[in-house]
Amino acid sequence: MQQVDVVIAGGAAIGSSAACFLASQPDFKGSVLVLEKDFSYEKCATTLSAASVRHQFSTPGNIQMSQFASQFIKHIDEHLSVAGEAPQIDFHETGYLFLASSHGQAILESNHRVQRSLNADVSLLTPAQLKARFAWLNTDDLSAGSLGLSGEGWLDAYGLMHGFRRKAISLGVQYRQAQVVGVNRQGRRIESVTLSDGSTVNCSVLINAAGTGAPALAKSAGIALPVESRKRCIFHFNSSAQVDNCPMVIDPSGAYFRPEGKGYICGISPPPEQDPECFDFEVQHALFDDVLWPLLAARVPGFEALRVQNAWAGHYDMNTFDCNVILGAHPEVDNLLFANGFSGHGMQQSPAIGRALSELVTYGEYRSLDLSAFGWKRILENKPLLEINVV
Repeated sequence: MQQVDVVIAGGAAIGSSAACFLASQPDFKGSVLVLEKDFSYEKCATTLSAASVRHQFSTPGNIQMSQFASQFIKHIDEHLSVAGEAPQIDFHETGYLFLASSHGQAILESNHRVQRSLNADVSLLTPAQLKARFAWLNTDDLSAGSLGLSGEGWLDAYGLMHGFRRKAISLGVQYRQAQVVGVNRQGRRIESVTLSDGSTVNCSVLINAAGTGAPALAKSAGIALPVESRKRCIFHFNSSAQVDNCPMVIDPSGAYFRPEGKGYICGISPPPEQDPECFDFEVQHALFDDVLWPLLAARVPGFEALRVQNAWAGHYDMNTFDCNVILGAHPEVDNLLFANGFSGHGMQQSPAIGRALSELVTYGEYRSLDLSAFGWKRILENKPLLEINVV
């Protein structure tokens, strides 16, 4: 029976970031084992995401986590280089543009005040200013826009995840292709985990970074985790429209689009009544034809003539309670740390979450950024920490 100090269930962006930060932590002297069910990462949320980073959230902690991510990404060669080679993540620092009609203007302005209080580099624009800056944008129904001027953009999410993984391995972290299928809980502690290959691993700390598999792991420890798997589809299209200096655009409808290669990617969340828990990867083509295309053509007239080139589906580990991560230990189990329910924000929050988990393991507290607001207390006391800007 194998014995390790820290077992991490899930080896994508969150799990690999936690492993990397732990192994880089001078005060941590233990061993780390990362368990990942699929080393191809073909179906993981990180690989299938829109791979973006933004500071334009409504919750202070989310803003601060993404601000740290931006700085981490900009200096990735200092953090994740191995043998002098840094990960290639191709960061496009082109910003997010949130658009608002008269109905959403007050919320946009309120969010802007929170963002500016934390020194986020964002600017509120009038419809005239939007039109002057983005001539291709239809502003007839808009009242305001919020544009990220620095720190926001998109990148190669697989490159970032692989960079964490490669750095962790170089620092002595073990990776094993297996899935946690059960835990042995004795009172307030997890003693060991049972793996899909039938073996058992004893551990001092277990980190649940299992994405959409997190609720099953939590249940095996006797804890109900309010996280469900929700399918999100991304469509890649080409257009002859001249859409210069295009940021990641968030329409008032919730639709988004941004450049990708010589074309664009786009998506939108299904309406709640058409958004059940789901684990398949079938693309909802009707969502594009019936919903997205009309919205895109209305916002950018040049998009009326476009051609879909590709489409894929991935999954959010959606926190159905308040759409924010559930981070840290449950009060009934001391050595089981949760990092679940990112609701689409996991990749961009992975540097801050990895650092936070390493501090919880090493010191039993947050040292760099206090993320206690994202703990279990709010869940158990039924006091949601609502994030308004979920895309």
